[in-house]
Amino acid sequence: MSSMLINPKNEKEMQFLSELFKKLGVDATVLSDEEAEDIGLSILMKDADRSDLVTEEEIMAKLKE
Repeated sequence: MSSMLINPKNEKEMQFLSELFKKLGVDATVLSDEEAEDIGLSILMKDADRSDLVTEEEIMAKLKE
C-alpha cells in the first residue's frame, strides 16, 4: 500500500486532521521536521550512484578549499 504525506499549515489544521483520521480509523504518524529530513536523506543515499569512485587526493583537495 502507498503512503500519503500531509503538511498542515498550522496547529489547528494538524489537530483537525488528527481527529479526522482517528474517526476514520486511519493509522497516522506525526513526524518531526528532523525525522522527515532523515527519511529524505536516506532516500537520497539509497538512490546515490555508488559506481563512481573518488580518490583520496580528490577528497583532500576539496577539504582544503
